[in-house]
Amino acid sequence: MHPQGPTYRRERMEEALREEVSIILEGELADPRIGLVTVTEVKMGIGGKAAHIFVSVVGDDDEAEQCMQGLEAAKGYIRRELTARLLLRHCPELLFHLDRSEQYNGRIDQLLTRMEKRKPNKTQGS
Repeated sequence: MHPQGPTYRRERMEEALREEVSIILEGELADPRIGLVTVTEVKMGIGGKAAHIFVSVVGDDDEAEQCMQGLEAAKGYIRRELTARLLLRHCPELLFHLDRSEQYNGRIDQLLTRMEKRKPNKTQGS
């Protein structure tokens, strides 16, 4: 049997929000500021009144900033769509956050590669 507690319900709601927001962002918004955006994660608070939506944006920092402004402007439309599609009585407040984890991971890989190249080769000195 699957647990039917509040944690399970919140996880299902997070996944449903992630899927629906992704669909809306892929093709339903006409704002030119919103480019290639991927919803990476949705986290809801304990009470379910707010949903933190983490998005990854393709492009430089200026494009990411423009995209975040476009998402803020489209927040009301997105909430209305979510309310209708998911048959919600109250849609949580949407809080968009820029997810830079891919950039951080790339930078860490770059630094590790650089450190590996700088290590002296132990087989030559022995």
